[in-house]
Amino acid sequence: MSRRALRRLRGEQRGQEPLEPGGLRLGPEEAEEEPGRGRRGPERGGVSNLYELITNEELEDELGSKEDRADSRLKERDGTGNNAEAETGEPESDGLRDGEDAQQQDQTVPGLQPTSTNKPRKKKKKRKNKRTAAGETLEDDNLDDIDSILGQMEDTNGVSYETSSGVIADTRPLLYVEHRNLNPETELKRYFGARAVLGDQRPRQRQRQYAHSTWLTAPKNTWPRYSRTGIAMKLLETRRGVQHFTFEHHREYQQVQFKFLDAVESLDPNNIVLLLQMNPYHVDSLLQLSEVFRMQEDQEMARDLVERALYSLECAFHPVFSLTSGTCRLDYRRPENRAFYLSLFKHMIFLEKRGCPRTALEFSKLILSLDPENDPLCVLLLIDLLSLRAREYAFLIRIFQEWEAHRNLSQLPNFAFSVPLAYFFLSQQEEISDLELSQAQERAAHLIQHALIMFPSVLMPLLDHCSVQPDSVVASHAFFGLQAQISQPPALNQLVSLYVGRTHSLWKDPAIMAWLESNVHEVLRRVDTSDPVVAESAQKRKVRYQSAPRNIYRHVILSELKEATAALPLEVSSQPVMGFDPLPPLDTISSYTRPERTNHPSSESTLSLFFRSLLPNFTLQGEVRHDGEEEAGAGRDLNQGVHRLMAAMRDMLANIQFQEPPRDENPDGDADWD
Repeated sequence: MSRRALRRLRGEQRGQEPLEPGGLRLGPEEAEEEPGRGRRGPERGGVSNLYELITNEELEDELGSKEDRADSRLKERDGTGNNAEAETGEPESDGLRDGEDAQQQDQTVPGLQPTSTNKPRKKKKKRKNKRTAAGETLEDDNLDDIDSILGQMEDTNGVSYETSSGVIADTRPLLYVEHRNLNPETELKRYFGARAVLGDQRPRQRQRQYAHSTWLTAPKNTWPRYSRTGIAMKLLETRRGVQHFTFEHHREYQQVQFKFLDAVESLDPNNIVLLLQMNPYHVDSLLQLSEVFRMQEDQEMARDLVERALYSLECAFHPVFSLTSGTCRLDYRRPENRAFYLSLFKHMIFLEKRGCPRTALEFSKLILSLDPENDPLCVLLLIDLLSLRAREYAFLIRIFQEWEAHRNLSQLPNFAFSVPLAYFFLSQQEEISDLELSQAQERAAHLIQHALIMFPSVLMPLLDHCSVQPDSVVASHAFFGLQAQISQPPALNQLVSLYVGRTHSLWKDPAIMAWLESNVHEVLRRVDTSDPVVAESAQKRKVRYQSAPRNIYRHVILSELKEATAALPLEVSSQPVMGFDPLPPLDTISSYTRPERTNHPSSESTLSLFFRSLLPNFTLQGEVRHDGEEEAGAGRDLNQGVHRLMAAMRDMLANIQFQEPPRDENPDGDADWD
């Protein structure tokens, strides 16, 4: 690595040192030729132009080497007792300490004669880039070295210590977010190398113009040029060191938002496309159109639209809004803030599908830090899976230990099973000691047994997804049988289906299955001996999990898992869900309202009216005349009748059962075959 790169890593800058009176002037050879302008050799010791310090990289490295030699000379002077001062009777000047080692610089003070030494001056040879046999420079290797050094420097910034259980604890905030981990290319370069990930992208990035520097996503050349969209961020208040922000829509953006709502009600995606052509960075249009492309199996276009929405929102950040501090809050009850939550969540899902679990984990921490008390998108149901896939076992154990007291995380099936699995993975590492190994194994066995006793309905669906047949003792026991799945409340069934559908692939390892089998037999032994913990867990299941909060339903809708969405209750599944705002909170804080549409098209067909009735804000108020109360009552009755008709149709479709065809009683009978 070059001296210049190391100097940048240390934060040092060349050319900012205080200038001495004799530090910058012509060398002796040039001083002799200066009156006649006869010769200008490249091997000058001083500098005739002050601006050469800014642009001349060779001179910069030369001055750095001269400083090192000057420091060594000062050490020699201290050891020999200042010989130069003893000979001349005068102390050395500043020009000698900071100038060349080969000759002394003449002083401009009158009365002093210039002195020179007889040592020949050494010429600085220009360095050339080393080339490999294929003719490629080693620039990429240097970049890899710089990335590794930066990673080591950032890793040493956080103070860590080792606990008694062998887990490395970090003193940084729990939801601390690192900028470099928000970039998926950082994780991909760790897997495949910088050359394979970047390829020929580096020259293109240097030629890109008018790009706003962002952390969440990188702008692409295929995107339209960004201009102000009418979104801004405002600081509301600061309480106890926590800053509360909100996005706000200007008047022109509100008009675009009203046009977007009209386009959604038209049930025609082409209207949204036309709106995006006029307003290419309208966030809700990008999110809704991304949902349309996702349903059409165009994942690449759906991901691109979500990234563009994130870029538009990040360009509107407040100057003091920080992504990494974990002390900035956004209220989900405000409709202007929901687009940022949904963009981050959808981007996190795309990153996890892309094979970047470490980057997805960092985005989940960012979403959770925006409102850790309410967790509007219920990221806690997903953060354990991302931690296990990213092999961040220490973080998963830390969040469980710190939040168990006030958040009761052990009552969530995903934490109840993922935390012991994290301890098991830690016990499989080779670099831990025997004491740490035994502690991790003991802790993992205790937690997995508690999880099996608290949630016995998880075992059989998990084994079924892993294509594992349980032994006769487990299969015939009533504790893990079909009754355990039927008797559980619907809210608990929702959480179990969500966990099993997501994380069953992590349990397919033979070592994990052997460990699980031994603990299942231990649980059956405790059940047969009437352990009081079994009765307490059964009572907790009856009292709790009566109904799931709205944020869990919102998370299930965004998860796109068929097993979980099929278990949604009817009052949730019957509601129309919009991709730009799924299941809005009931206590919404609106800063502006949409103007009422007083006139509907008179030629509207019955079929169009039926499709419009599927929207959550469908009313017939616009068609009600104000000249009498009878027409208003008729409009209300028609509205209620349409809703009753829709509910009856949903019940009919839900209760349809297909009968199996009658089986032939004599399958082996005689029959004529052609």
